[in-house]
Amino acid sequence: MADPSTPTPTPSFGAALRAWAYVGLNSFGGPAGQIGVMHREIVERRGWVSEQAFLQGLNYSMLLPGPEAQQLATYLGWRLHGLRGSVAAGALFILPGVVAIMALSVLYALYESTAPVQALFYGIKPAVVAVVLVAVWRLARRVISGRAAGAIAIGAFVAIFFLDVPFPLIVIGAALAGWGARLGGSTREASGRPDSSAPPARRALTTLAVATAVWLAPTLAVLLLVGPHSVLGQLLIFFSVAALVTFGGAYAVLAYVAQQAVTGYGWLSAEQMVDGLGMAESTPGPLIMVVQFVAFMAAFGAAPPLDPLAAGVLGALLVTWVTFVPSFGFIVAGAPYVEYLQGRPRLEAALAGVTAAVVGVILNLGLWFGLQTVFAETYELRLGPLRLHTIEPASLDVVALVLVGLGLVLLLRLRWPLLLTLAFSASVGFVWHLLAGAIAG
Repeated sequence: MADPSTPTPTPSFGAALRAWAYVGLNSFGGPAGQIGVMHREIVERRGWVSEQAFLQGLNYSMLLPGPEAQQLATYLGWRLHGLRGSVAAGALFILPGVVAIMALSVLYALYESTAPVQALFYGIKPAVVAVVLVAVWRLARRVISGRAAGAIAIGAFVAIFFLDVPFPLIVIGAALAGWGARLGGSTREASGRPDSSAPPARRALTTLAVATAVWLAPTLAVLLLVGPHSVLGQLLIFFSVAALVTFGGAYAVLAYVAQQAVTGYGWLSAEQMVDGLGMAESTPGPLIMVVQFVAFMAAFGAAPPLDPLAAGVLGALLVTWVTFVPSFGFIVAGAPYVEYLQGRPRLEAALAGVTAAVVGVILNLGLWFGLQTVFAETYELRLGPLRLHTIEPASLDVVALVLVGLGLVLLLRLRWPLLLTLAFSASVGFVWHLLAGAIAG
C-alpha cells in the first residue's frame, strides 16, 4: 500500500481509465461509501493523490451545488490528466449507475405492482437504512474532531430536520462557524507554497462559458420542441435549477427533490420515492442518480404522444444530462483555484465547517428514510417554526426494524461487504414478504 502523504508519479491515462472504471463499478452505498472507495483506490492503494489534496478536493466538492462524490472523482481526474482526465473520471463514475437505474426503472414501471417486485424492495430498503446510518458513523469519525465540529454537525441536523432551514443557509452558517472556530488547525497563513499567484480569471470564465453552452444547448432545443408546460419541459426546468441551487451534496439534493417530486409536482408517490432511493443505494454510481428514476416515472406516467417506455427513457436521459454536466464545468473551472488556495488555514477552516455540517444532513436523510421504511404511517406536524416527524406506533413493521438491526450488525460488527449485506437483506425480506402475503391471502 502506498504512503498516502506522498503521491507517486502520474499514471498513464490507460491505467487511470482502468482505475476509474473499477471505482465506478464498485461505488455503492451513497456518497460516504463512494468517497471511501475513491480514497482506498486512488490515495491508499495507488498513491496517485496525496491525503491533503484528496481532502481539499472533497471540501471543495462539498461546497458546490450537486453530487459531491461525482465532483470529487472529476477533480481527482483533473489533477491526474487535466481536462480529459476530469471528463473520463466523472463519466466513468456515473455510467454504471445510468445503465443500472435505467434498466431497473423499466422493470419497476412495468412490474411495480407484482408481488415479487414488492417483495424484493421490501428487503432492500431496511438494508439501505443501515448503510446510510453506517455512512453517518464512519464519516463522523473522520471529520468530527472536537466540540466545535460536533456542534456544527448537530446544529445542521436540527436546522434541517426540525426547522426545515434551506440548505444553502446551512452551508453559509457552517462555513462561518468553521471560520470563526478556526477548525483544522492554526490561523497563521502557510508559507512556502510552490505558487502564490492566483490563476488567471479569464481561463475560469471561458471554461464556465463553454460548459454553460454545452449544458444549455440541448436543453433549450428540447424545451422549444415540447414546451415548458409539458412534463418533459417541467423536468428540464426543475432539474436545471436544482443543479445550481442544491448545495451540500447528494443527500441535500435528495431532500429537495423528494419534497418537490412528491408533493410539489406529484410525479410519483412517497412510496415510489423511497423505492427509488433504495434502488439508487443498491446500484453503483452517485446516489443522486435517483433523479433519473424520478424523471423516468414522471415521463412514463405522462407518455402521450410518445410510447410510455420511450418517454421514460427520454426523460431520464435529459434529466441526467442537466443534473451532471454543470458539475464538470464547476470542477474544471475551479480546480486551479483549489491548488492556489492550498495552505490557507482560515479558508480550510470554513470548508471544514461545511464538511461537519454534511454529517448532520446525512443523518437527517437517514432518519427520514428509516421512518418511511419501518413505519407504514408517518406524518409531519407543524408547530410554528418546528417541523415534527411523527409516526403511528401501531404501524411499526417489526420485520423491517429487525432487518435494519441485522444490517448494522453485519456492516459494523461482522464487517460484511456492502453487496453481500444488501443481498442477504433482500433475500430474507423477499422470502418473508411472499410468505406473509401467502398466509394473509
